[in-house]
Amino acid sequence: MNGRVVVIGVGNPLRGDDGAGPAVVEALRGRVPDDIVLAVSDGEPGRMLELWRGADTAVVVEALRLHPARPGELHTLTAAEAAGRARGTASTHALGLGECLALAEALGLLPAKVVVHAVEVACIELGMGLSDPVRSALPELIERACASVRRAREGHHRPGTSGGAPLP
Repeated sequence: MNGRVVVIGVGNPLRGDDGAGPAVVEALRGRVPDDIVLAVSDGEPGRMLELWRGADTAVVVEALRLHPARPGELHTLTAAEAAGRARGTASTHALGLGECLALAEALGLLPAKVVVHAVEVACIELGMGLSDPVRSALPELIERACASVRRAREGHHRPGTSGGAPLP
């Protein structure tokens, strides 16, 4: 285990609330230690697999469509829970995160720990800017991603080992 932590904001900021994942990644810049990999992805499985290749922990921040929708509602899921929800939910991307996680597991490319932080969305139409419910949920979504990074680092950096800068 190398302790590598990757935070991936999945989405497209040009499609309304689908920009929540990338917005969280931008908010984390300067708030997490330099050795934490921060990346934005459109959710295409090949790119996702490459982004978390070699990571011990992947923190994925995603927009989620549920029916009935509760825009701004937050969800924190394990990889198994996210994969299990794939049937009843719809990612805002062509191939959902659940399918991507299943593919990674089948190929032996799933990190030891995957945490998915998702926010239910109101609008993913073309246009910039988050809806009011998603914008209101953003601070808590950012804090949840930070807490996942903190837990991943605490799990890897034991007392007496060298580690990066502490999280705020």
